[in-house]
Amino acid sequence: MPVIPHILYIEDNADNRTLVRRILLAVGLNVVLEEAVSALDGINRALIAPPDLILIDLSMPGMDGLEATRRLRDHESLREVPIVALTANVMEADRRRALDAGCDGYIGKPIDVDRFPGEIMSYLKKVRSPHD
Repeated sequence: MPVIPHILYIEDNADNRTLVRRILLAVGLNVVLEEAVSALDGINRALIAPPDLILIDLSMPGMDGLEATRRLRDHESLREVPIVALTANVMEADRRRALDAGCDGYIGKPIDVDRFPGEIMSYLKKVRSPHD
């Protein structure tokens, strides 16, 4: 029986969470999409049930996505989980800061709805199943 990938999306903006959910549903991507509304909420959810992929906004009130990524990387159980910044901060310096903080990738907003599912799949393919 195939394992359904678990994606955690850490994003404070409800419209952005809805858009990602709708894109993934529209293309029939078979994933479990869990949503966290803040960085701390996302860290707690990831520690309780480590996902196969974390999407994280960099600009959130309170703790930003860069600090959250650093904290996620501090936990042994999350070190191998791909973390992808999904953010409107699209300057090259922003991308470098995200990668330096521990992100494995970077997807700019506005989301390119045609490319987004493929980008997500490319990160999920890098995740090894427990049966490999």
